[in-house]
Amino acid sequence: MVLNYIWIAFFLIAFFVALCKLIVFGDTEVFTNIINASFSSAKTGFEISLGLTGILSLWLGIMKIGEKGGVIQKFARFASPVFSKLFPDIPKNHPVTGSIFMNLSANLLGLDNAATPMGLKAMQQLQELNPEKEEASNPMIMFLCINASGLTLLPIMIMMYRAQMGAANPSDVFLPIMLATFISTLVAVLAVCFMQRINIFQRNLLLFFGGMALFIGGLVWLFNSLEEEAVSLYSTLFANTLLFTIICGFIYSGIRRKINVYDAFIEGAKEGFKTAVTIIPYLIAILVGIAILRASGAMDFIIDGIRYMVAGLGFDTQFVEGLPTMLMKPLSGSGARGLMLDTMQTYGADSFVGRLSSIVQGSSDTTFYVVALYYGSISVRNTRYTVSCSLLADLAGAIAAVFLTYLFFA
Repeated sequence: MVLNYIWIAFFLIAFFVALCKLIVFGDTEVFTNIINASFSSAKTGFEISLGLTGILSLWLGIMKIGEKGGVIQKFARFASPVFSKLFPDIPKNHPVTGSIFMNLSANLLGLDNAATPMGLKAMQQLQELNPEKEEASNPMIMFLCINASGLTLLPIMIMMYRAQMGAANPSDVFLPIMLATFISTLVAVLAVCFMQRINIFQRNLLLFFGGMALFIGGLVWLFNSLEEEAVSLYSTLFANTLLFTIICGFIYSGIRRKINVYDAFIEGAKEGFKTAVTIIPYLIAILVGIAILRASGAMDFIIDGIRYMVAGLGFDTQFVEGLPTMLMKPLSGSGARGLMLDTMQTYGADSFVGRLSSIVQGSSDTTFYVVALYYGSISVRNTRYTVSCSLLADLAGAIAAVFLTYLFFA
């Protein structure tokens, strides 16, 4: 229901802004640009789904081996002390807990290609527990909001982009990104706990988030003690080694259980293909809405208006140049990445706004893409308060990014 109103708003705002540009400024190309953008984004949505088909087939095949081999159940038992508090509606030691654990672990390591199939598998299992098939359940909302908050311990890609754009020290944004994304995720969890009346002062939750804070602090200390080349090398090596170890571990577990590993993989891969086909219309719908909003010039009007208000209040306007990335991040991951690169190219990778755009890019995930992808895969239409809590987390991450950029680099 929320996505319905947002999608309609995208079109109405785009039409109003485009009409104003045509009448007031005589921009005769504006509607042509909108139509071209809608066609281009529809093609992009299909290509994304097509690209996901192979990845989904691979990882859901591996997940099926792990499920039949008993590994997923072991992950579920390991994560149950914390997850039983955050997801009280999930039965104890249910396999979905293991899938959620695998998804969040892949996200922490920045392994997007592995995280998405695992997340889609978790959504399918949550849908099996959901009594209202067209309405998001409480565990789904908690899971989606944590995903949309984008908690990542190793922002490898952002550091690589900064190195390509000529940053003197590409990893100098590592600490601010870690802090901003942790704040974003914490706000997401607190918001959903409030909506679902979950007691956040339970011992297991306090120990978990306290442990996470200590772990992040230790990781920051470790990476700050390494040379920048070593940071990229060791983090990439660790992530990929762990990923391949998981694959081999799943296959070994299947061999120990004496299951037909190949047939199990094929069974899971077929599910991946079906899921990829299912999400095509949902992705096209959200990407077209985002594209027309950009092509109409509505985004530029919003940014210019904010700059005018900030200057009128007498505040520093440096951060306003980073607003395009902030506003685009919940809408389009590739769009936000392009704006980040454009900002670094225009102002310099080591400029204030260049660093700000990098920190914003790493502080949260693409909310509307995640919501459309995950809920679309199981045909859930009523997302309840998923979008509002996720956008609140995005806002917290953006504010934290601005504050930390001023703190570290002003």
